[in-house]
Amino acid sequence: MKSFVSSGIEQLDTLLGGGVIIGDNVVWYDTAGTLAPVFVSNFIRISHEEKKELIYISFDRSPRGVLEKLGPLGRNKKLTILDCFTHGKGESSGTFLSFFEDDTKKFPCRIVKEEDPFDPDQVKNNIYGLHEKMSGDVRLIFDSLTGMQELWGDEEIALRFYSQSCPRLYELNTEAYWIVESEAHTSRFRAHINKVTQVAIALSLKRGKTSLTVIKAEDRELDTLEIPVEYWTEDMDVSFNLGGARPRKTALGPHLKQLRARKGLSQAALARLVGVTPSTISQVESDQIYPSVTALLKIADIIGVEIGALFGESVRPTAGRIVHPFEEATDVVLAEHAEESLAAKLLTAERSQTDIESYILEIPPKTRLGTHFFANKDVEIGYLLSGVLKIKVNGDWKYVSPGGFLDLSVDIPEGWENPGETSARLLWARVRGRTPGKAS
Repeated sequence: MKSFVSSGIEQLDTLLGGGVIIGDNVVWYDTAGTLAPVFVSNFIRISHEEKKELIYISFDRSPRGVLEKLGPLGRNKKLTILDCFTHGKGESSGTFLSFFEDDTKKFPCRIVKEEDPFDPDQVKNNIYGLHEKMSGDVRLIFDSLTGMQELWGDEEIALRFYSQSCPRLYELNTEAYWIVESEAHTSRFRAHINKVTQVAIALSLKRGKTSLTVIKAEDRELDTLEIPVEYWTEDMDVSFNLGGARPRKTALGPHLKQLRARKGLSQAALARLVGVTPSTISQVESDQIYPSVTALLKIADIIGVEIGALFGESVRPTAGRIVHPFEEATDVVLAEHAEESLAAKLLTAERSQTDIESYILEIPPKTRLGTHFFANKDVEIGYLLSGVLKIKVNGDWKYVSPGGFLDLSVDIPEGWENPGETSARLLWARVRGRTPGKAS
């Protein structure tokens, strides 16, 4: 009798009657398209911890995309990525091919480029060729069966590929995860897959709640078959409601979305600052997942509020924060130049009590502005960081070189021009409520 191995999630092992059995093909039906990755990541993690060989077959992402998605899990010499994307959906673009010239040596994992991913038989032979050189119970991730069908253009071809691979992988004592976007396939396709596979699991998202249903688990006697079980995630941690009360969750998502937007940060920008993927921020804001305490503290610090504000308490700026990364600067449109390509970023922290507004202004090359940056005239000072500029004051044009300091406590510019070949970058400050030429 074949033995059990862990899925990497203890409570999921319980639901499966002990875990994944060596030889299992586990099909994950993901109704939302974003729910399976946490289960895949835990399977990869436990495989690395157990020092098992793992083949990741990618049809939907480039090798760079896969490695970014996996993060630290991608840095393992036991991992092999079979790239079916570059010459498939990537259309052999130089953008993706350059990765193999410049970046593959940066990673300890092995990356193999499939030369003809449009040929299912060749893909299959290359998978088994890689497997032959490995020892022990090899783990496989097929990401995804839906992507295969899209590339091959025929449901029957994808069905045949799975029907032929499933029994062979079983006999080879592998454990394989297959990702399927259930809404992209017919009921006939899913019924056939369920008949052939050893394990089938459905993941769904309804009204902000995620649930997992074990549809099939061969060679087990389970009393949880076809019964949805609610679960929730926190980073890579997955917890199931197996009879106990679910921890109370407050409406983090909508408040985070509102505060992020008010700060002028995109999901991608916030994700970069926190050190997670944009998908993670998206799922947090839609209340699909909850971040770790560490991530919550970092989010609050970046947005500049106490952590309670993320859960709907009165918004108060955090005290004592003096260092802000440039990514937190807010893109603003200066009404006087809304139709022009003048770029402006507001550096002053939100809810700042100071009367000073500071900006980074960027004027494109060969560009002339017929007015000053601001319609309301205040005391202003500037410093040219890079590039060259001409400023028109009292009818005369004056050149400004890098490092030049501008004092507009008296004069008001009538126009600006960047005669150079590169953008001119200014550090600019205005004192609100102070009119040039008037004493305070």
